[in-house]
Amino acid sequence: MASGVTVADEVVQLYNNMKVRKQGKDQVKKAVLFRINDDQTQIIVDDGKHILVEDIGGKVEDPYTSFVKLFPPEECRYALYDAWYETKECKKEDLVFISWAPDGASCKNKMIYASSKDALKKKCTGIKHHWQVTDMAELQDRSELADKLGGNVVSLEGKRL
Repeated sequence: MASGVTVADEVVQLYNNMKVRKQGKDQVKKAVLFRINDDQTQIIVDDGKHILVEDIGGKVEDPYTSFVKLFPPEECRYALYDAWYETKECKKEDLVFISWAPDGASCKNKMIYASSKDALKKKCTGIKHHWQVTDMAELQDRSELADKLGGNVVSLEGKRL
């Protein structure tokens, strides 16, 4: 069932910039969270909830751990994460769409996010990895993300699995 929630243009633009790693006035994002606005009418960028590629190795030692810390423990969110990983054959980079619906979120919050997810996925075409997460321990476990990326991942963000 669709919720009637729309997707803000800035969300689509940010997704397209991440997809092609476009440089410009906006810095390239490694990860970003999206939320539904207070009026529950639009999916917007969650202000301040992002990691920049340029911060990796400087301000951000481990991008995945820093990314996990962005999620609120009792509110739903959507996220895009630019995963850098290595398989037995080669190094890869893929965007992962994450739908975060923690057990502690209210039923109303979970329902609006679940019914609005398709609107966001339709605007952000071409994402091949989707991950539905409900538990912080699952989100923190790198091997869970590695499974979503194809299974034969040997390292994620430079950390061996």
